[in-house]
Amino acid sequence: MFEMKHLIVILLVVLLVFGAKKLRTIGSDLGAAVRGFKDSMSEGEKEAAAKQIPPQAPDADFTNTRASDSAEKRDRTA
Repeated sequence: MFEMKHLIVILLVVLLVFGAKKLRTIGSDLGAAVRGFKDSMSEGEKEAAAKQIPPQAPDADFTNTRASDSAEKRDRTA
């Protein structure tokens, strides 16, 4: 299907169309764009982490409510 010969032919055609100097310029511009994208993504993650609101107080503990409710019911009936 797609072999190494095909890739070499495509690269040679691209080299002939654009030239070696233009390809180097395109490559360096593409690398700079990728680096800029990565930097902005990490910066955005840092800002998002800084904007998160920390919890002000721990949640209430309701583990003993059923026991106290049943004890109150027994006290009311007695």
